[in-house]
Amino acid sequence: MLTILQSEWLKLRKSNMTGILFVGPLIGLCIGLGADLPAGEGMNEWQMTVLVMNLGYALLFLPLITAVLAGLVCRYEHQAGGWKQLLALPVTRGSVFLAKYVLLLALALFMQLLYLAVIYTVGTMKGFTSPFPSEVIWKSILGGWVAVFPLIALQLWMSILFKSFAAPFAVNVMFTLPAILAINSERFGPFYPWAQPFSMMYIGEGTNDVFFIPWEQLLTVVGGSFLLFFIGGYVHFQRKAV
Repeated sequence: MLTILQSEWLKLRKSNMTGILFVGPLIGLCIGLGADLPAGEGMNEWQMTVLVMNLGYALLFLPLITAVLAGLVCRYEHQAGGWKQLLALPVTRGSVFLAKYVLLLALALFMQLLYLAVIYTVGTMKGFTSPFPSEVIWKSILGGWVAVFPLIALQLWMSILFKSFAAPFAVNVMFTLPAILAINSERFGPFYPWAQPFSMMYIGEGTNDVFFIPWEQLLTVVGGSFLLFFIGGYVHFQRKAV
């Protein structure tokens, strides 16, 4: 398993696309530095700024960038019979699928940690006097990471299914953009998977709940969609003709 992970990381590094991990956090940095908001009721200047930064980062760039990364980890296999060459090695299909998934989770976590550093940098540069709300911010960072578990599983599935790099990304864009409307709907927002990264990083209310959303929503929406997408992708890859 470790050898497969090392191989996948080497292929990703050779693609010269690891810099895309910095795109989302850098855009968050620009949004944070440009935001000039007074502290709201029950929220300090840190929380208000992060709330605005999350609108662009968690709602759009986090799911979109993970889709690009999912396409990249399957790019080599779709070229010149790469799947046949990979599966001819003494590895199981399950270990290959799991290694690609774990690598994507690690990259998503790294991007979240970069975003955490950006949040602290914004507050430092703007001279925030309130104490840094470490517990709230960490819940937001880890919540956003957990929220992309099912999305990464689906994106990996789509990247294995389609040979074209653009096809799985286009599918993800089609479902990501409606999340802008879904988060404003009390009926559909809590059950729309692409709205979950923003919901789980939202720090306005309900900070006593795990990741700011109820346990029921975490288990049913995030957990349920993760099982559906992961098992679907895993079974499809096991049966994939190469």
